[in-house]
Amino acid sequence: MSRALPAPSAEPAGCSRRQFLAFGWIPFLRPSHIHLAGARFRILRSGRSSRRYLFIHGNEETARAVLTRFMQTQEGIAYLIEGHARNVSIDSGQIDPNRMFSRAGAEASLKNLNPAWSPQQREAALRALDRGREHLVRALLPPRRGVLVALHNNSEEYSVTEEVPISDATSLREPANPHAFFLCTDPADFAVLSQSPYNVVLQHDKPSVDDGSLSHLAARRGVRYVNLEVRLGQADRQLEMLRWANWNLP
Repeated sequence: MSRALPAPSAEPAGCSRRQFLAFGWIPFLRPSHIHLAGARFRILRSGRSSRRYLFIHGNEETARAVLTRFMQTQEGIAYLIEGHARNVSIDSGQIDPNRMFSRAGAEASLKNLNPAWSPQQREAALRALDRGREHLVRALLPPRRGVLVALHNNSEEYSVTEEVPISDATSLREPANPHAFFLCTDPADFAVLSQSPYNVVLQHDKPSVDDGSLSHLAARRGVRYVNLEVRLGQADRQLEMLRWANWNLP
C-alpha cells in the first residue's frame, strides 16, 4: 500500500518554527550595514536596479541629504557612511575612507594623518585593511555593466581645474562654475555626459600613481564609475545633476 508523502515545508532546514516566523525566509535577510575599519556604511535598497550609489565623506552633508532624498523615489542600492567627520577611526588613529581601496593609498593616508605612529602601528592597520578590503569592494561595485555613482562636495581648494591636466578627455560646458562637474571612468559614459550642460572629465586609463581612491580602483578594474562633485551647500544643483545622469546613462 502506498503511503502519502508529507507536504513540503517552507521552513528551511536547521531553522526552528519560532525562528522562521520571527525572521522570515532566511535567504532574503540582508545586512543593513557594512564596514571596514571605522568606516561604517548604512545600506539603502530599492528595487532591483544595477545602479549603485555612494556617500563616503561624512562632513559633506549636502551630498548625504541629496542621496537620501534621491533614494526615496529611485531604484538601486546606496551606501551612506555614518558619522559626520571627513576621516574615520582605525586603531588609535584615523584614515581618509576614500583612500582605503589600495594598500599604497591607505599607507600614504595613514602616514599623513598619523605622523606619530610607529612603522609597527602602521603595518598592523594596513594588515587589518587588507583583510577586509575586498569584502567592502565587492559590495560597493555594481554588477557587470552596472554603474556606481559617488556623491561629493568641495570647497575653494578643489575643482575640475585640478582634474583637467590628468584626464583623458574633457567637456567644460560651465567653465565659470568649476566646482560642479562629473568625473567618469567609462568612455561611453563620457560620451553621454558630455552632451549634458555640465562639466565632465574622463579618466579611463589606469592611473600611474595609485592614491587609494575608489575612482582609481574602478579605472583599474574597468568598472563604470561616475563621481558627482558640487560645492558644499548646493543641494539643488547636485540633485539636478544626479537626476540628469540617472535619466540619461544606460
